Amino acid sequence: MTISSYMKDEHRECDTLFAGAEEAIALNKWEVGEKRFLAFANETLTHFKKEEEELFPTFEAQTGNTQGPTQVMRFEHEQVKGLIGKMAEVLEKKDRDAYLSLAESMMILLQQHNMKEEQMLYSMCDNILPPEIKEETLAKMKEVTI
Repeated sequence: MTISSYMKDEHRECDTLFAGAEEAIALNKWEVGEKRFLAFANETLTHFKKEEEELFPTFEAQTGNTQGPTQVMRFEHEQVKGLIGKMAEVLEKKDRDAYLSLAESMMILLQQHNMKEEQMLYSMCDNILPPEIKEETLAKMKEVTI
């Protein structure tokens, strides 16, 4: 398994959970929407933790570059975390319009972020990391929980 395929699969899972939450909220199905949103948030934050604690440090150690793509990805993770917090607040208030507006911003941010990771960073990891380090990193990422 490649880092690219593993991480892309996680992106798709997060996307599916996000879309499900948005659909439920749009239909005023608050309980379902909240459960789906929490699943999305947990999955996304776990994914970020895998990157920030395992993948990025391994990439940086191998390349000696801490100011490149991983720095940008960390910054974008902080933006997503902030939006998750805002979405949770409006979800608690059952403010449908505010939630859907934030969801639109989240979708755009995640699409751009995921595209950068998938087209650049993950491919770089697959190409640069020696096979044994790649396997070890994948194994460690699979063990990460929040």
